[in-house]
Amino acid sequence: METSEEDAGAPRARRRGRPPRDLSAPATPERILLKATELFAVRGFDGVSMRDIAGQVGIDVSSVHHHFPSKAELCEACFARVFALERATLEPSVRAVAEAARTASHSDLVGAMHRLVDTFVDFLDEHPHTTFLWLRRWLDPTRHSPLDEAYALPIYHEIEQALLDAAARGLIGEPTPHVTVRSLVWAAHGHVAALTAAGAGAVAVARERREFRAYAHRLIDLLYAPPGAHGSSHQ
Repeated sequence: METSEEDAGAPRARRRGRPPRDLSAPATPERILLKATELFAVRGFDGVSMRDIAGQVGIDVSSVHHHFPSKAELCEACFARVFALERATLEPSVRAVAEAARTASHSDLVGAMHRLVDTFVDFLDEHPHTTFLWLRRWLDPTRHSPLDEAYALPIYHEIEQALLDAAARGLIGEPTPHVTVRSLVWAAHGHVAALTAAGAGAVAVARERREFRAYAHRLIDLLYAPPGAHGSSHQ
């Protein structure tokens, strides 16, 4: 049977069934991780079920289990995803601190530390769920401790080693780098919590951001002032 030119040029009717997949949308595992991260950050591990996550994503709970067999594995995958993004963001700044600690001057080292602080605070401001995911984990210090070892301590240790290297060269005095790093990290997470508490008020948010950064830079200057100096003001 011959087909007319008019028939050949006509669009075919779409067959009934599932709508075409939106190729611009995130893949299902990524959608699950995004929603799970939000829910774990708000409710904690025990306050979230796999069915809750499935409902938020808009899929059947069996689909969640297909990609992440258990809630513990899904929770760890959320931390792994956040850590990968954080590491990619911070790596250039951490590397700059490490290089300055080994080969550069005191002022170069302190400048690199200031830039690292800015990079970290920017990251948390842009990804506040990171803070609340960790705060929920830290509410139970002895539970899920392998998460710290895998997704927090590696970056901490790199910075701590850089500070030890700088101290060995006489650039700075730093007897407890682990305390310094942990204190700055927790202060930055507290800053994000304060931003959330400030709500949507633009004036309050701007003030918190300005004042926390000023504090963080002042602390760096005081901690790592040149011998005999009393610190300088970071501009």
